[in-house]
Amino acid sequence: MHDATEATPQRLRKVISAAALGNFVEWFDFAVYGFLATTIANQFFPSTDISLSLLKTFGVFAVAFAMRPLGGIFFGVLGDKIGRKTILSITILLMASATALIGLLPTYGSLGILAPILLTLLRCIQGFSAGGEYAGSIAYVMEHAPRHRRGWYGSFIPVSTFTAFASAALLAFALENALSTDAMATWGWRVPFLIAAPLGAVGLHLRWRMDETPAFQALAAQATTQTHSPLADTLRTQGYAMCRLGAFISLTALSFYTFTTYFATFLQVAGGLSRPQALLVSTVALVFSAAACPLAGIFTDRVGRRKTIAFVCVWTLVAVLPAFWLASSGSLANAIGGVILLAVGAMICNVVTAALLAETFATRNRYTASAFTYNMSYTVFGGTAPLMAT
Repeated sequence: MHDATEATPQRLRKVISAAALGNFVEWFDFAVYGFLATTIANQFFPSTDISLSLLKTFGVFAVAFAMRPLGGIFFGVLGDKIGRKTILSITILLMASATALIGLLPTYGSLGILAPILLTLLRCIQGFSAGGEYAGSIAYVMEHAPRHRRGWYGSFIPVSTFTAFASAALLAFALENALSTDAMATWGWRVPFLIAAPLGAVGLHLRWRMDETPAFQALAAQATTQTHSPLADTLRTQGYAMCRLGAFISLTALSFYTFTTYFATFLQVAGGLSRPQALLVSTVALVFSAAACPLAGIFTDRVGRRKTIAFVCVWTLVAVLPAFWLASSGSLANAIGGVILLAVGAMICNVVTAALLAETFATRNRYTASAFTYNMSYTVFGGTAPLMAT
């Protein structure tokens, strides 16, 4: 990692706030779709077979992920060429706009087959935007952070991600409890999507005021004609490292989207819980994960990345079957216990992944290599997790 002059604690706080709050907006918008999957299935993919409707809904979820590697390459190359700040502003603008438009879409009953087509198109824009988001936020924070505390500082980006998913789940839970079934189907499901507009404006304002990272500024100031690594050169020189890192990120993606997106549906279908109960269980797990991320950051800084990876791989293997057994019991308390077992693994995976995304690659190709690696793994193993589980 390129070592520029470390930022002062005061500047680090501003950096983390801007990156984390913007990341929160980005992933709140993306998470809403998953938590409203059963409602969206009825509005855009009506069918007498709920499983078929869910398959179509999660199929659109997976299609959006197919755009993430493309977004990762596009925004990654630009981010390594012109800087992190501008790209992070563009990604949040795209995400907020696409999400708000989903909230305005006519349903299948009004528009016919065109409704799910437009939904798929907007989800693709969301996926394209998300492709440049997470790796860029990580790069931005890590290029300010001191070497010995990257796990700690980097953990606040996963904090914002888990908090975004928790907020989306909590809002969906509140709407389910406050509105009748007819009201939820008519207009209630639109509310979380429309909230994207003001949230996006706040996030864009914060990001536009950010300074460029010291590491990128130092690289740009060097007397060379090329400060970034072209895509072909990045793949040639970093291909082996990208494959190794991608193997671990695959576990991060699978564990994250199994417990954040699919688990609420599993609790209803297999566990017999009501939709509000399932959303409550997911919210508890997400709040727990957000609170525990800094502890995981301290842990990985102290014991190292390799030992952290070994620990979390073993944990996931051991915990997965008891987690689903507890979740299918029909008991709310058991369901919370089961989802916490999954959450621990997903949370630690996310924290150590944040550090590895920055530490594996040099400044000149960090955004490109990390964004492509991260999003390709999430496309194959994260975007398809709810679909395959269903």
